[in-house]
Amino acid sequence: MKGFVYSVNIGEKKGEIKKPVEKIELIENYGIKGDCHAERGINRQVSLLSWERMNEEFFCLKRKDDLKPGLFAENITTEKIDLRKLKIGDKLKINEVIIEISEIGKKCHNWCEIGKKVGKCLMPKEGIFGKVIKAGEIKKGDVIEVIPRVFTGILTISDGCFEGKRVDKSGEYLKEICKKYGWEVLIYDIVPDEKEVIKSKLREFSEICDLILTTGGTGITKRDISPEATKEIIEKEIPGVSEILRIKTYEKSKYSIISRGICGIKGQTIIINLPGSLNGVKEYFEILKEFLIHLIEMVREFPHE
Repeated sequence: MKGFVYSVNIGEKKGEIKKPVEKIELIENYGIKGDCHAERGINRQVSLLSWERMNEEFFCLKRKDDLKPGLFAENITTEKIDLRKLKIGDKLKINEVIIEISEIGKKCHNWCEIGKKVGKCLMPKEGIFGKVIKAGEIKKGDVIEVIPRVFTGILTISDGCFEGKRVDKSGEYLKEICKKYGWEVLIYDIVPDEKEVIKSKLREFSEICDLILTTGGTGITKRDISPEATKEIIEKEIPGVSEILRIKTYEKSKYSIISRGICGIKGQTIIINLPGSLNGVKEYFEILKEFLIHLIEMVREFPHE
């Protein structure tokens, strides 16, 4: 998802309207140079608000006063990007600047100047706040690119690993490779090949994760029931993902066609079954990484050209 910077704004005092400026300089883990809200280490170092949403919610103000950028004390007024689709943990890339979304909405100051002037504020409901991860300059017209978060859960499904008879090399590999690509691993666990246990863990993981990668239990033995458990959890299957994973890995190992793993969606969480072998997981991941971000964007209904 992409959009544009409509205006950049700086304020001298909290609770007051910010004034548009030619450009702003963002300082890592601090905020905007010269802005009253800048402070090292806090969550709300930079604020953003949609110009289109301001016009939709406060169109009547045009008869009373000018509806202008900075009116709601936002640092960056955006256009052609739906900020309502953002989640905490997403990142915004503007030129070399990286802003990580840390809060959505806020509690307004009582009787601030904005409230007195406008009557109500859009910030408590739709204001986006972030921390500066990488410094740089931003000006009107710059492109805003959303880098969606990938909060990941890794679930190893194996009687042997659960009982401590085998080392979970596949699960450990997935933890490391996800971190390498900047995908935060929120939760990791090992469970036996028991359908109800697997289903319970998938439900638990899906409450906090954008992506769940399971490893193991995709074969054809009596105890291999990962696909069956996953099918009873997901709301919609994405057969093309599991199909291409098998087809591509068949070029290296003819036994990949025996893997029965599936891919599907529960809410806005993607669940993908991977095989139990370390080599199989490595081969699957090399293919998966090429389209996973796009898949997450589609599930979250990001607009695409």
